Amino acid sequence: MQFWKPDRISRPRPAQNPEAARPARRPRLLLIDEDAAARAAVARRLSHLGYDVALAENGFIAINMLIGRPVDIILIDMGLALLPGVATMRKIRAAGLADNACFVMIGGRQDKTSAVEALDAGADDYVVKPFDFDLLDARLRHLCARAEQVGALARHNAELDARIARRALELGETRDALAEMQADRARLVSSIQALHDEIARLNAARN
Repeated sequence: MQFWKPDRISRPRPAQNPEAARPARRPRLLLIDEDAAARAAVARRLSHLGYDVALAENGFIAINMLIGRPVDIILIDMGLALLPGVATMRKIRAAGLADNACFVMIGGRQDKTSAVEALDAGADDYVVKPFDFDLLDARLRHLCARAEQVGALARHNAELDARIARRALELGETRDALAEMQADRARLVSSIQALHDEIARLNAARN
C-alpha cells in the first residue's frame, strides 16, 4: 500500500510532558473519497499532523489495498457513488480486513440523517466537512488510544485465559497422578494384607 509522503516542513507541535508523548509510530490512515482534489488536500494536512495516509477512490479499491496491510483508521466519505459509505464499511468488516481499525464517516454539516445511519451501522465516529483539522486530529488520536486500550485489554484477557487453561491442565494432571498414587497404595495395602493372611494361614497349619 502506498502512503502519502509528508513534506519536509511540518507544522510545529506544542511541547508535551513525557506521559503525553506521541508514540514513535505514525498512525496509518486510509481515506476513501471519490473527489481527487479533496483526497489530496486532506492527505496533505493529515500527513503534516503525523499520519501515514493511503488514498482510495472507492470501496472496492480500498478493500484490495487493505489486503495484507492493516491500518489504524479508515475515513470514508458518505457520498460515495459506486459503493455507498456504509456499504463500504460493512464490506471491509465482512472481509475481516480491519478488525482493529476505527471507522470514521465523513458527511455534510446539515446531513443529520447520514450521521444517524453511520453511527447506527457501527461507525466509531462521524465528522463533517469542512474539517477543523486540529479537532479532527484530536478525535482521531482519541479513537486510536481507545482502540489500543481495548486491544491491550483483549491481549491481557487472552493471556489470562491461556494461564487458566494451563493451570487447569496442570491441576488435571496432578489429580490423575494423585488418583494413580491412591490406586498404587490400595494395591500395596491389599498385597500386604494378603501376605499377612498367608502367614497367618501357614502359622495355623504348623500348629
